[in-house]
Amino acid sequence: MSPIEEQMKRIQDKVQQLVKKCQQLQQENEHLKKEGRLAKEKQDLYKSRMEMLEEKVALLKTATGQLNETDKKDVDKRLNHYLKEIDRCIGMLSE
Repeated sequence: MSPIEEQMKRIQDKVQQLVKKCQQLQQENEHLKKEGRLAKEKQDLYKSRMEMLEEKVALLKTATGQLNETDKKDVDKRLNHYLKEIDRCIGMLSE
């Protein structure tokens, strides 16, 4: 083999190695993207579950009368928000 052919062979080998490495990195990237999506879904699920449990705790405190001033204000705000939403919905229905 001439030196030029040997050099071409080495270049081809390196290009093939780079192509394989690129494909491997693309597969790894897809895998990491999938893991990221699953982690985000799990985080959203836990967040909604936590919010639901916090509401249950607030309801239990309200039902048992164990609210401090801050909790009472929060409950009042939440009730006022719900009432405004109900009024808005009724207004939309009556149009």
